[in-house]
Amino acid sequence: MDEPGDETYQDAAMVLESALAGDGEGVVHTFDAVVDRRGMSAAYDVAWRLAGEMVGENLARGPWRLEFPDIDDANYDKRWVARFVSAYVNEDIPSGTALFTVALVDGKLPDCLMTLAGSAVATLRRRGAA
Repeated sequence: MDEPGDETYQDAAMVLESALAGDGEGVVHTFDAVVDRRGMSAAYDVAWRLAGEMVGENLARGPWRLEFPDIDDANYDKRWVARFVSAYVNEDIPSGTALFTVALVDGKLPDCLMTLAGSAVATLRRRGAA
């Protein structure tokens, strides 16, 4: 997996700080600021980094099949997060990029990014890392 630059790490940390504080507007503002400063591809990099925070550092390599019971019945944003994290785990950048692009075109990207940030925070809290 490509390692994002320091600015991406800082932006991801700001998103997580806002999400930890329950500040949805802060999450949205940070993503908007990233897009304004560095473009939509930078927002993708931040989202990819958030998926990495969820997965953690000690992931064994190999093809993975993640199980999400009843995922087809979930809301768009929850299905998107499950598939985006699966793409991250499998180092499937083309699928991650496609998911990001389709959510953008569908007008669902802000909701998806908000759910991703919330899921990352919930995972970090469960691990005791937040």
